[in-house]
Formats: sequence, C-alpha cells, structure tokens
Amino acid sequence: MTDQPEFTIGLVGHVDHGKTTLVQSLSGRWADTHSEEVKRGITIRLGYADVSFYECGACKGVERFSISEKCACGKKGKVSRIASLVDAPGHESLMATMLSGANIMDCALLLVSATESCPQPQTQEHVKALEIMGQKNVIVVQNKIDLVDEKKATQHHKEIQEFLSKTEYKKAPIIPISALHNINVDALIEAILAIPLPKHDKSKPPLMFVARSFDINKPGTKPDKMQGGVLGGVLRQGSLKDGDEIEILPGYNVEEKNMQVWKPLTSKVTALMAGGETAKTAVPGGSFACLTMLDPSVVKSDKLAGTVVGLKGKLPPVWNDATLETHLLERTVGAKDGLVIDPIKIGELLMLNVNSTATVGHVKELGKGKVKVALRRPVCADKGSRMAISRNLGQRWRLIGYGILA
Repeated sequence: MTDQPEFTIGLVGHVDHGKTTLVQSLSGRWADTHSEEVKRGITIRLGYADVSFYECGACKGVERFSISEKCACGKKGKVSRIASLVDAPGHESLMATMLSGANIMDCALLLVSATESCPQPQTQEHVKALEIMGQKNVIVVQNKIDLVDEKKATQHHKEIQEFLSKTEYKKAPIIPISALHNINVDALIEAILAIPLPKHDKSKPPLMFVARSFDINKPGTKPDKMQGGVLGGVLRQGSLKDGDEIEILPGYNVEEKNMQVWKPLTSKVTALMAGGETAKTAVPGGSFACLTMLDPSVVKSDKLAGTVVGLKGKLPPVWNDATLETHLLERTVGAKDGLVIDPIKIGELLMLNVNSTATVGHVKELGKGKVKVALRRPVCADKGSRMAISRNLGQRWRLIGYGILA
C-alpha cells in the first residue's frame, strides 16, 4: 500500500443532486473553489479531492467501513483503498466538461436526488455518456433520503430501477444515502470497495491525460522565486518520475503566416504531488499534480487541459483531421422532446471528446458509416480511440453518438 491514490471515482448526475456535498462528506474538502462556482452554487470545472477508505477488523457488517481511521467501536481501522474523487458538472451547458472527466474515471457514482422524479434530463444524458465512453463500473447513489418519507423513498427507488432497466446498468447497486448527514455512507464505501482495482501496465511508456493546468505563484512573486506551471490529471499507463524530460501534445498554438499552428511543448518534471504528499514516482490510479519548468503563463486557466504528457517520441499521434467510424443514437437524450437524430451533414460543426480533450470538428467528407472532420484543436490519441459526438441543438451541445478513430 502506497500513499498514492490507486483508484479514480467520478461523481456525475443532474445539477444540484448533491455531488459536491458527497465529495465533502467523503473527503472533508469542498470541491467548488472557483469564484464563479462559489457565487452561482454549481460545479463549473472538474473538482478533485482524495479520500482513504478504512476497514475495522473488529466490526462486522457495513459498520466496519468508514472514512475515519478510528472506528465507531474505538479501535483503529486499516486503509483498504485510497481513491481520487472527480466532481463533474451536472449542468447541461457544461456537458463537454463532464465528458472530458468521464475518460479518467475508473468508477462512476451516479447521484439521483430522492426529492425529484427519476430520470431527470441530465441523469439520462450522463448515463448515456457513461455507456458511450465504455464505463463498466457504476454505482447509483439515491441521495437526500433525509428529505422524504419512507413511502416516497421506496417509490423513488422503484423509479430508478425502472430507468436503469433500459440501460447497461440494470444490475448496478442502488445505495440510499444522505450525503449532508453522512447516513448510510458506510454502505456506499462497501459497494465501492467491491469494485476490483483496474489493471494498469506500468511497463509501458507513461501516458498522462491532463485535466487541469494552473499557475501556483501568488501575485507579486519575484521572478527568482517563481515556480513553473502545474499539470493535473491521471496516468493511464507507465510511470512518471521526478526529473523526467517530458513532451506535451498537441502543445500550444501560435499564429504563423496568418495561420494557427500547434507546436509541441517540452519540459522537465521538477516535482510530483500525489495523495497530498510529494512523490518521487507517479503511478496509474488516482489523480496527481506534475510540477514543471513551463512558463506559468502557458498553463494558467487550464490552457493545457486536454493535452497528453509522456516521454518524447513515445506519445500517440496528433490528428489535425480525423476520420471517424460513426455510431449514432436514434434520439437525443437529456432533452424533453427527444428529437430524432438526423444524419451528419457536410459543413456542420460537431463537438468531439476523446481522452480528456474537448474539441470542435468541421465535417469535410462523408462516407458509408464514416465522416472526416477538420479539428479546430488537434487531438493526441491512438487509432481505435472512442470519441463522443455532440451536436448543437437549441443552443446546447447534445450527445448524439460516438465515433471510432480510424
């Protein structure tokens, strides 16, 4: 057991169903720290926190699981698993951010509020997104049971079961909890620990998906005291070491001869932070921060979110144009009218999500079951990667299917 998180848990669901409150209940950290998030009371960016799950050897049943080292019986528990929590936005206008987070989750907690009928629009859309992104491990969290009586909670539980019966998650466990009052959280922990740890190949070259990038220097810091930019994300394979020379693709964009050109970035790892501690090596599992020698202006405000980090010459190819083998849904999800999805047309704009990247593609060519798109922002991805496809309908990006990078 190391102090590094070995598992990434994503929290998804309709807006205001308690995702950020559950993050605080599990980790003691409020994930909404951006000024607009605090002001508007919704999650805008992906939020992160780490949590240790403990198991008491002296107790039996779900009571043996907790987030505290000291059990209710007074004895010390042992750490069963350290996990990273990723709080994804639920608001329909922030679907791109949620899709970018879906690719870095080993498990998803789908929060459904007992105070509202199920399914709500973004509950439907997020479930479809999880199916499209190939997420197999889903736990449904029936939250806010403290606000309804037993009869309503039971009826709502049946609504959830009925909704899930039409999805790939018909066998997913449904755990009733109150995140605000820590009710039944031990049963949720038991369900999380029942999911086996993913197998990552540490012998392969490192492949890091960047979900956040930021400047940690305070205003007024003198030049000789400034620290380089920070990249936050997860490793999907390999390991990253302090002192490694890294390449960041597709890099940054500059204007040359009246054209936008993307150029690779290279830097050096100056420190690694995982589980709240400095680490010599980062391994696949939870989220971590990579401190670099990059100019802070290059990374601020998530400028490098969606990039891929690894050793020079060992990263997947960069695509400016992408040919996709398309698989479209019959109807839109998350919209009340459930519009029939028309075929993709030449000239239209599509939002595409792959790895932790969101980009826009302009459709150039159509073929039988395939489309070729010119990407406004190039992506670094392997052939065979799955891309979520969204179309602008009613001034909102709506999920319409997925494509396989050919």
